[in-house]
Amino acid sequence: MTSMEKTRQSIDCRTSWRRSLEWKLGLFVTSGTQANLLALLAHCSRGDEYIVGQVAHTYKYEGGGGAVLGGIQPQPLDFEENGTIDLDVARSFIKPDNDHFANTRLFCLENTIAGKALPMKYLDDAAQFVNSNGLAFHLDGARVFNAAVFHGVDVVDITERFDTVSCCFSKGLGAPLGSILCGDRETIRSARRWRKLVGGGMRQSGVVAAAALFAVKNHVARLAEDHHNAKWIAEQLSSIDEIDVEFHENQTNMVFVSADRKQIDELAQFLRGSEIIVTPGSPMRLVTHLDVDRVAASLLVDGIKEFFSR
Repeated sequence: MTSMEKTRQSIDCRTSWRRSLEWKLGLFVTSGTQANLLALLAHCSRGDEYIVGQVAHTYKYEGGGGAVLGGIQPQPLDFEENGTIDLDVARSFIKPDNDHFANTRLFCLENTIAGKALPMKYLDDAAQFVNSNGLAFHLDGARVFNAAVFHGVDVVDITERFDTVSCCFSKGLGAPLGSILCGDRETIRSARRWRKLVGGGMRQSGVVAAAALFAVKNHVARLAEDHHNAKWIAEQLSSIDEIDVEFHENQTNMVFVSADRKQIDELAQFLRGSEIIVTPGSPMRLVTHLDVDRVAASLLVDGIKEFFSR
């Protein structure tokens, strides 16, 4: 039995979705950014603080929404190499109950983070950490189903530790748009009001939510294909001396390629000539998903090899 077959056997996405609904209520939103924003606004008041990773999406890539709209202060910390936040370090940044400081209310994790699936043991330790320190616990789970497939577990085995979880339907799952925020009834009631205030309420949500539900029911187990394709791309590109390829043991569907920025820009332009579009950067992020099969991955690898063999 192949690893993909084992993954398909270990994950019944219909059961997974039902169990998740039993655990929490879900609020459909337009984007992962909006889902995370609503979580911050529901958990924290003005003058409160959340602990988060230095390059986490909820801190670096969401326009400072929590600070702008909620008066919520972020406390960013460096990630460890495997995507975790050192809990002893986090504990040292919890503010004392003192008028000089913001009130530390929330601890945020991201899973996967830069394509890395957080270790299951770490999630247990993090849950104990927030419980012992009286913090709420939010997961930016934009790609949490990738993490579940990587570990070969039901997604609820990851999400059940958290007070709120966001999940994106339009990444590897392949829906046209939309995300969800899950939480208990009181938190979702608050988030629903905030959704209205930021313009996220849609009369037409049922149309796109139907596509999201289809994706959850039918596209979870196939995420393993994305992981295999990403690993294959990393292995193929590792033979090119001019670039550095980053693919950790807990990596899922992302490969990072580093080189001289001028070279990367020239590479992107070269690939565009073959109708292969990549976003330049150092590192350059290559993400496999529903629309990138092994044929497409091969075209990419061949194009990059051709560029560096000129």
